[in-house]
Amino acid sequence: MLSVKYQINPEYLPRHVAIIMDGNGRWAKSRGKERTYGHKNALTAVRDAINACNEINIPYLTLYTFSSENWSRPNDEVNSLMNLLAETLLLEAEEIFTKGLRLHIIGDIEKLPDLVRDQLQNVMDLTKDNKRGNLILALSYGSQKEILSAVKQISRKVKAGEIEEEDINESLFEDHLYTKDFPPVDLMIRTSGEVRISNFLLWQMAYAEMQFLDMLWPDFNRETFFQCILDYQLKERRYGKTSEQLEQE
Repeated sequence: MLSVKYQINPEYLPRHVAIIMDGNGRWAKSRGKERTYGHKNALTAVRDAINACNEINIPYLTLYTFSSENWSRPNDEVNSLMNLLAETLLLEAEEIFTKGLRLHIIGDIEKLPDLVRDQLQNVMDLTKDNKRGNLILALSYGSQKEILSAVKQISRKVKAGEIEEEDINESLFEDHLYTKDFPPVDLMIRTSGEVRISNFLLWQMAYAEMQFLDMLWPDFNRETFFQCILDYQLKERRYGKTSEQLEQE
């Protein structure tokens, strides 16, 4: 069967895709397993998303890996997730490098265990010169906290006389976000059937197309990703304008 990939128009691709990888626990529970079983089996879906993105040359992929709210989960599950993350980084570092991807982290990484931070830094150092694409992991990430942090940074600069209040605009604000080096999100995908964005990239998704899939994350694969891109290409992105205005441009 011919892959959906070959129906995609390479001239109209999103630059930045963000994914909320939801449903691991429910996937495991439906099989009579512990939640950690779902997290372990989600790695294939992660690889498929990264590979599919790389295959069609989408330059930015952000994965919502661990939210700031996830710290409130049971200690056993959090510890298991942290250990799995450290193991995965160790195993996948060479693959990420070989694919030409550069790893970035956004979030409050000071909360992460030392081992995880060290592994992250190792992979970021290894891939810092890669140019083919950017893999962004949102870890210990919460968008509201990110926005508050930006407001506080700007407030301090105004107080110190480094900038004037009149200088504050969208561009300056974005320069104080974790994502200052990345373009806005064009397409957000969420699995699990839940229709919400869960404190994820609130500012960055202002004009994003959003797709909520009725499947659990471990069932996500390359073809699913390609279908999401194909569906994205069927949308008319107007940014507040009318269809007639777009046709005239």
